[in-house]
Amino acid sequence: MSAHCQVTGRRPGFGKSVSHSHKRTNRRWDPNIQKKTYLLPSEGRRITLTVSAKGIKTIDRDGIEAVVAKIRARGEKV
Repeated sequence: MSAHCQVTGRRPGFGKSVSHSHKRTNRRWDPNIQKKTYLLPSEGRRITLTVSAKGIKTIDRDGIEAVVAKIRARGEKV
């Protein structure tokens, strides 16, 4: 599963980890990605989305129908 939210588009952030001796090593900050299944009443079926914690809050606020419409408007397959 890739670290990419289908709702908000969040992806990993990249940067450096700095030790006490100031040696820098690469690191990445992954978003909190979850697999969630939602019931789509208009189509009478379930869909599984990979969403971040913020994406779950967006779905709770706007509703699954509106969020799926935005995803499809971007051209992504649901």
